[in-house]
Amino acid sequence: MDILSIILIGIGLAMDAFSVSVTDGIVLKKPSFPQAAKIALFFGAFQFIMPCIGYLLGSAFASYIQASDHWIAFILLAFIGGKMLFEAIRGNDDGEEIKNPLSFSTLLVLAVATSIDALAVGVTFATVNAPLLFASSIIGTVTFVISLAGVFLGSRFGNLFGNKAEIAGGLVLIGIGIKIFAEHVFFA
Repeated sequence: MDILSIILIGIGLAMDAFSVSVTDGIVLKKPSFPQAAKIALFFGAFQFIMPCIGYLLGSAFASYIQASDHWIAFILLAFIGGKMLFEAIRGNDDGEEIKNPLSFSTLLVLAVATSIDALAVGVTFATVNAPLLFASSIIGTVTFVISLAGVFLGSRFGNLFGNKAEIAGGLVLIGIGIKIFAEHVFFA
């Protein structure tokens, strides 16, 4: 897997964290850099950890699935991207706001919730023999930077972005799934 694909996967995976970070910025109104960095660090760290866990799970079963790894990668990425599209289009009707976006428990729950998709991507990495620490580091770093920007953009522009970031992220993940599938089927 090439570096551009890993960066694009990182951007796609970071869109959930970006959306939450924008919301955190709206709630905090005028966040300080340490506050924004704390939020971004939680999201980036979990986006680093989850692909590692997924990779380990995927590696345990890699010998059983190598013949169909391109199908698995395509299906997982298409599913994750489709789920992001569905959630972005459907919207969030519960109207809940984050009471304290800086509390440890809130950050932990949000970081885990926004990184579940990265677990599945880690399984995909195992099937295509992607360099785990390199790929996870890129994903974590990309998420950190995007989340940091999201907090400040949220405080500055409020609800301007809406669900557009999640839609873009979903489309990127689906596109990468198609690319992996095409490389194995048509160019192998």
